[in-house]
Amino acid sequence: MKPLDAPLTDSARRPEPAAVQLAAQPRSLFGEILDWMLAPLLLVWPLSIAATYLVATSIANAPFDRALTDSASMLGRQVKLVGTHAQISLPVSARDLLRADDSDRTYYQVLGTEGELLSGDAFLPRPPDDESPVAGIVQFRNETIGGEQVRIAALLLDLHGLNGAHAPLVQVAETLGKRSVLANEIVKGVILPQFVILPIAVILVWFGLSRGIRPLSRLQAKIQARAPDDMRPIDPHEAPEEIAPLVASFNQLLARLEHNISDQKRFIADAAHQMRTPLAGLRTQAELALRERDPEELKRSLHQLATSSVRATRLINQLLSLARAENRVNARRAFVAVDLEPLCREVVKEWVPAAIEKRIDLGFEGVGEPVLVTGDAILLQELVKNLIDNAIRYTPVEGAVTVRVALESAAAGAVLEVDDDGPGIPENERAVVFERFYRILGSGSDGSGLGLAIVREIAQQHEASVSLIEGNKAGDARRPGTCVRVRFAALRRPPDTFDF
Repeated sequence: MKPLDAPLTDSARRPEPAAVQLAAQPRSLFGEILDWMLAPLLLVWPLSIAATYLVATSIANAPFDRALTDSASMLGRQVKLVGTHAQISLPVSARDLLRADDSDRTYYQVLGTEGELLSGDAFLPRPPDDESPVAGIVQFRNETIGGEQVRIAALLLDLHGLNGAHAPLVQVAETLGKRSVLANEIVKGVILPQFVILPIAVILVWFGLSRGIRPLSRLQAKIQARAPDDMRPIDPHEAPEEIAPLVASFNQLLARLEHNISDQKRFIADAAHQMRTPLAGLRTQAELALRERDPEELKRSLHQLATSSVRATRLINQLLSLARAENRVNARRAFVAVDLEPLCREVVKEWVPAAIEKRIDLGFEGVGEPVLVTGDAILLQELVKNLIDNAIRYTPVEGAVTVRVALESAAAGAVLEVDDDGPGIPENERAVVFERFYRILGSGSDGSGLGLAIVREIAQQHEASVSLIEGNKAGDARRPGTCVRVRFAALRRPPDTFDF
């Protein structure tokens, strides 16, 4: 361990990257909703201005187009057909009227039956060839004359006896000054109020959103004001309907947390109670040994002291095994394909000396082929060890314990059985023997009551089922015996394709 006054290393002095620091900052729900509400509004606003300008231009064109139509119709009425030729008699007052505009320049043109200029401005362009003018109907188009945009109204006269190819053409053109002024006035009248309305809308959105998420703030304050050990569920009626699923999930989390805390408290209380007995025995034996003067009695006391220390060590080891099995977070991510047959055979070899010491026949029966399950080899070894230990402890001298591995079928999976010919388990106690620290009364065993609890915990992590089958497979009627069966699910994929 590094002393407290040791200098900091470069890695200790180096600050966290900005990206990591930013990633750790919580996001604001209020800010995110506000962004998603205002961003479309700010995006639509320029589109609204463009659409307003187009509509204003269309509105501004309407009255001036009607004036051009009237001028073109007035000129058309002045054209007369003399024989096969068209003539126009345009008074000076009419010409002055056409030119009388202080804002825009106005041009006009009257073409005869052969396309000759009868009156007006010769530089006005004729309608494009791709347009087919209809006699008697005014048609509008935009052109550029001398670098300036103009609006042209063209009228093909419908004179009796002339077809469309030889009909006289009247055109009246006007620059766009008045139109632009009117369009700009319309745009200003519509857009300028939006500069006032938009900030007001933003303020109203902000105010409404603040009011809308106020129940979340009240819920947050209530949760923060709770005591650390308060696991009561949150009343879903105190939260908006939209976050009711979140409140329900939070209540489920509180229930699981309360259950886990309760289990931990019970485990600690049971462990403390179970440890008190062997520790008290160790202390008593040690005190007796200190007062003993007879060598034989001293030897007997030391033997009892050693026996008690072995029991305490075994109890501690089993407590650690149970805690380790219960606290493996995301254990299935590390699961691989495990062959039960060689695993069980090795564990059986480890327990042969203990079986010989108690004169118990410990055997193993396999199938001679791989028996694959998905799991953690260390935890599975712990499961088999506790089953064998439990069987040896409850099997009388000259008894038999058999560890058996079998394949039910490719679809049903694998089966692990530990069979003994001990006294068996009474029917009224079969449902509770898997509880922690539970021991069968009158069995004469010095077990801790944790073996089957560890087996059940490891089996649940492997999605396996544990069951008790009364009666041994040897068929000895004098000894009812017990068979603990662990059934594993079928291996879903080949061993080399597992990726948890």
